[in-house]
Amino acid sequence: MKIKRKTPWFTAILLIVSLLLTIGCGSDKKTQVTVHDAVQTEGNQTDMSITVADGYEKIDQVTTFVNLQMDSGKHIVIELDPKNAPISVANFQKLVGESFYDEIIFHRVIAGFMIQGGDPEGTGRGGSKEQIKGEFASNGVDNRLSHERGVVSMARTPSPNSASSQFFICHGDSEFLDGDYAAFGRVIFGMDEVDRIATLQKDGNDFPAIPPVMERVFFVNPVS
Repeated sequence: MKIKRKTPWFTAILLIVSLLLTIGCGSDKKTQVTVHDAVQTEGNQTDMSITVADGYEKIDQVTTFVNLQMDSGKHIVIELDPKNAPISVANFQKLVGESFYDEIIFHRVIAGFMIQGGDPEGTGRGGSKEQIKGEFASNGVDNRLSHERGVVSMARTPSPNSASSQFFICHGDSEFLDGDYAAFGRVIFGMDEVDRIATLQKDGNDFPAIPPVMERVFFVNPVS
């Protein structure tokens, strides 16, 4: 296995969030984030068996449903939203099709805010080779998907067009990210697993003591 584990109240809350996080997508540098960069951008296959979430079936074609098979034996299913974020969705689908996310960890967890993964280095500083346009209002893109609990969005550096493979799942409503991050889907199965991951024991940098692993990430369809 690859090693992948590794003022007003509103303003005050945003400042606290920004101080919690550092960022670094596809770079060896870490950069302190600002309020609007609150979510930081800090696989090989094995013979492991594939299981599928109840009510879904694995499919060998690209769909808008993606199954994260976790090392806990649980599943998280994401429904992608190409209407609001076609570039982000196409990028995510490409990486899923390449088995890029297999055996990669969630490297940062903040209860009530988000869980973040998708870095092949497991450090928060890595990413895939290709960076994509940020699909959000401050970057000139009309994206109506709000960062509510369960919504999936692209992590990035302070550069608006720096997202690559790292993504986060909102554990709590985080609408203050709207307009500055590219939301591109939502969890439709397995929020109980997101809840579990978000509350794992962690160190001072929000790195889980035992990082949860996405054993397999693949396309599924609902069983009719």
